[in-house]
Amino acid sequence: MSFVSLAAASAGAAHHVSFPILSALIILPIVGAVLVALTSNRRPEYVKLIATLFSVGVAGMSIWLLASFKTHDGGFQFQSQHEWISSWGIGWHVGVDGISLFLVVLTGILFPLVIVGCDPHHDEKRYLAWLLLLEAGVMGSFLSLDLFLFFLFFEIVLVPMYFLIGGWGYDQRIYAATKFFLYTMVGSAFMLVGIVTTALLAKKDLGHISFDLVEIAEGANFAASTGRWLFFAFAIAFAVKVPLFPLHTWLPDAHTQAPTGGSVILAGVLLKLGTYGLLRFGVYLFPEAALWSREIFLTLAVIGIIWGAIAATMQKDLKRLVAYSSVAHLGFIVLGTFAFTSEAVGGGVMQMINHGVSTGALFLMVGMIYERRHTRLISELKGLQKVAPIFAAAFMVVMLSSIGVPGLNGFVGEFLILIGTFNTARWWVVVAATGVILAALYLLWAYQRVFHGEPDEANSSFQELRLREGLVLLPFIVLIIFCGVYPKPMLDRIEPSVKLILERVEEKTGYLAPAPVLLEEEHGQDEES
Repeated sequence: MSFVSLAAASAGAAHHVSFPILSALIILPIVGAVLVALTSNRRPEYVKLIATLFSVGVAGMSIWLLASFKTHDGGFQFQSQHEWISSWGIGWHVGVDGISLFLVVLTGILFPLVIVGCDPHHDEKRYLAWLLLLEAGVMGSFLSLDLFLFFLFFEIVLVPMYFLIGGWGYDQRIYAATKFFLYTMVGSAFMLVGIVTTALLAKKDLGHISFDLVEIAEGANFAASTGRWLFFAFAIAFAVKVPLFPLHTWLPDAHTQAPTGGSVILAGVLLKLGTYGLLRFGVYLFPEAALWSREIFLTLAVIGIIWGAIAATMQKDLKRLVAYSSVAHLGFIVLGTFAFTSEAVGGGVMQMINHGVSTGALFLMVGMIYERRHTRLISELKGLQKVAPIFAAAFMVVMLSSIGVPGLNGFVGEFLILIGTFNTARWWVVVAATGVILAALYLLWAYQRVFHGEPDEANSSFQELRLREGLVLLPFIVLIIFCGVYPKPMLDRIEPSVKLILERVEEKTGYLAPAPVLLEEEHGQDEES
């Protein structure tokens, strides 16, 4: 069965519930943000309550979405499609598949944890309003199946993040926020040109102007050179967002200066807009161009892995070290995306989630360290394990998941990426594998310096993990262990959608991905011989 027929079948079979749950996932945080902003300053106790209730409501709906999702259906489910600006072919078209499903769920879970677990220390009302608006933008970006709608939400995300860094960050917050804003805006300008040009050129094949992602992908045929130019217009925006080497320089500054909640959200879901965009829009819309440029992206991904690891090793600030580790980890995701095998791409999608959980938890715990010691300098932290053993144990679990130790979530994604990429890009994998070793080096060395040894006078009063902090960390640790021990439920929902995208690449380009080696087949051949 062809990709088009499969996509059409899945669209017909998709859940069409009377309640538009995907639209609600976007609209509910916006309503929450408005209500928070309108809450009287005389009743500050209501602000956090309203924000928590709305974010928990979104989390509940995202978990229901996960439970109701058809496991073996690779197409878009729960679609809502309505005309918006009909003269321009712009519509409200949202849907979810195996690639976006867990990103939506992760977004739903992270925001209430950040709202409950991270204190802004001042102007809570504005902080929470921006946070809820940010949640709406992120949800909209992962669910949009209309190019204009996606661009709208992609840009909405930029505004609250700018104000969160600039308003509640640390000493150099204005510089970091401005740098983040400018980098992203430049990338977005390229994407806007790409979106408009794509819609106008697709009009020739479609017979009418449309910004609908699925309609353009299935109905438009771009010339090879045209597709490549359009692909790079999208890819530049997503490469900045990932961020891919050499466009990564805004990330360490943004992470270091952002408040703890901002860093958790930035690492958890915002960076995934780049990796998700490359797969959803780059590879899906322009398979020929994506295949043609794969060596460029594989090379940049590997450079990012090694560069991020080396830079992390040299950091004196613990938060900046974790920020550079993100550059390395996201390099693995891009590596998997452009390997064009089901194992590597599926591993890349899974690693988006794994990185969001592990690195989000790391930033949360670094924020807890700063709350206690008012410093993030590794040289000033020592012997914390002795005075706060439970805190140290939790940090150790999260750190080992980031390294990719077997039995924890990080291992599964990285293993699938490396084994899937080995068939199509062997030498890139050989170099990338050294990044795994380097990750163990800089993270274990950082742990040794911060937690081992005898605490000095300043560190001897370091407080143990509090109950509220423990309850906020618990979902992270549960996900780290569960996804590491039993990744099958996640992979069962991701793989059908990944296979559809790879089938589309094969149909449009003639490319044949190497088949995975099945032990059963080998065993059968041995018996025959």
